[in-house]
Amino acid sequence: MESKEKYRVPVSQKPHVVEKPRDINTIGGTVTIEINEKKVSVPMGTTILEACRENQIHIPTLCHHDDLCVAGVCRVCVVEVEGMRTLQASCTFPITAPVKIHTSTPMVRKARRHIIDLLLSEHYGECYSCFRNQNCELQKLAKEYGVDQYNFGHLEKPRYETDRSSASVIRDMNKCILCKRCVRTCIDLQEVGVLEAINRGHETHIGTFFDKPLSDVICINCGQCINRCPTAALRANDPSDELWEAIENPKKHVVIQTAPSPRAGIGEEFGLEPGHSMTGELNTALRRIGFDRVFDTNFTADLTIMEEGTELLNRLKKAVLLGDESVKLPQFTSCSPGWVKFIEHFYPEFLGYLSTAKSPQQMFGAVIKTFYAKESGIDPADIVSVALMPCSAKKFECNRPEMRASGYKDVDYGLTTRELAQMIKEAGIYLPEMPKSHFDEPFGDASGAGLIFGATGGVMEAALRTVYELVTGREVPFKNLNIVPCRGFEGIKQASVMLEGCKDEYSFLEGIELKFIVAHGTANAKKVMEMLRKGELKDVHFVEIMACPGGCLGGGGQPIPTSEEIRKKRAEAIYAEDESLSLRKSHENPYVKYIYENFLTEGPCSELSHHLLHTHYQKRGKFIA
Repeated sequence: MESKEKYRVPVSQKPHVVEKPRDINTIGGTVTIEINEKKVSVPMGTTILEACRENQIHIPTLCHHDDLCVAGVCRVCVVEVEGMRTLQASCTFPITAPVKIHTSTPMVRKARRHIIDLLLSEHYGECYSCFRNQNCELQKLAKEYGVDQYNFGHLEKPRYETDRSSASVIRDMNKCILCKRCVRTCIDLQEVGVLEAINRGHETHIGTFFDKPLSDVICINCGQCINRCPTAALRANDPSDELWEAIENPKKHVVIQTAPSPRAGIGEEFGLEPGHSMTGELNTALRRIGFDRVFDTNFTADLTIMEEGTELLNRLKKAVLLGDESVKLPQFTSCSPGWVKFIEHFYPEFLGYLSTAKSPQQMFGAVIKTFYAKESGIDPADIVSVALMPCSAKKFECNRPEMRASGYKDVDYGLTTRELAQMIKEAGIYLPEMPKSHFDEPFGDASGAGLIFGATGGVMEAALRTVYELVTGREVPFKNLNIVPCRGFEGIKQASVMLEGCKDEYSFLEGIELKFIVAHGTANAKKVMEMLRKGELKDVHFVEIMACPGGCLGGGGQPIPTSEEIRKKRAEAIYAEDESLSLRKSHENPYVKYIYENFLTEGPCSELSHHLLHTHYQKRGKFIA
């Protein structure tokens, strides 16, 4: 964070609501233990699993996940503790006194193998035809422990009917191993609570309220359950077969927009370490697959900033200058469809606080089938618009009935990062070997502001880069335009920037401390909404919320596995690409200027832009800047 003195801008970064746990070393000191006859010292309360990992001792796990609370239900991580009659689950065993631990005795090995055999006996389906083949944790453990036959038999026919009701998530409980990762993800990580363990003993299964289909319950389609499922019990609703048909149809003009987060993550599907941006290589691969045009979603991310930023200024003008007490402030971002679904389900009385601006995906769809179709002389009925997104909720979003502003379905198909990677592999392409190429015109250039939408805080940072400069005529006062208070993986961040030296037309904002909040994950969104309900956000002006942990780069369609460390590396790739660009502010994007000069001629938040780019058309006067 840059100093106040240097830039004369008081900025306060106050972690709100979320408190970090105390350092365990300050609570109870350390304990000396033995692991496989090696003495080590660990902080009091450390689990055996944590102690082993810190000392590079491998212990298999299934129900354990770094993002989730401890469950201890699979028992694959059992170890032998001297003096104890039975084997102990290492993930739930807190070390509070000196103990001697053995991780690879014959008893341990046999127990783990028997557990894997039992899990396989309840697991239906063939591995070779499973979409998680070679990326399934159960399959990996079976190989690791030499399981090459069904020692306890196996299901010869499915026990449950596959739930395909959702546009986003498919549930096949015949492949479920009852690890409850999805339950903990939905209840603890996201605080939605769609999934739960139902019945007991042999009849236990993971289900929804009254075992209703996902489409009939309060699922927000975020797909976080998919990213933490160790098997193929959960997966995204894949439209790739239909898409292949469209690509092979010579009458169809198939275009694809790619978001920044998939480009920062897709390399992992080809064996690369997290943190490699594959933008140029992906452009080439998409053309070789057969897409007619490859566009950058960041273009409409820039467009989103112009629309959403103008909407915020309109609200501030009405509230500050005109004293309109009916104005809903703070304004909440609306580009995360999982978050929009969350507020619709849990806080419908506060929908008026949402920006009416569509997400970049849906703005692009509307622009493609109106402006682009007209400029290119193509019948919009012949255009197939595809969106590569990190998010399974985008599949639901593009199927919403209101997303037809063009007169057609604005976005025909939403593809996840995993699904596109599979299509590339089907085409016999190894992505890292592709030569780099640029996006196609007229939507080939976009700003770094649009790029950083992929990380939590990115929308806020992009908006501030533009709004601050429009209001004051000066660049936002942070070194290299990096608005540090917006960045990072704290659950909720709160900061502010002072508006001084405003232009005459924005003089009503002079001296206002523009306060903003950034939150990611719907568990944190819930905390922010409770603050709003209690009247604690009266002096806040703008709030960014992303449904997924880490923002879009941690979306439900991103490569598996996921963890905080992986998400941080993806964020680093996005921020590095932003800093490498010469164009880093949305309002300076020449194509954004072009579309306002030649199509949306009355400017942001005008009647036509509201019809195409906002979810609820309202006749509003243009904010004169």
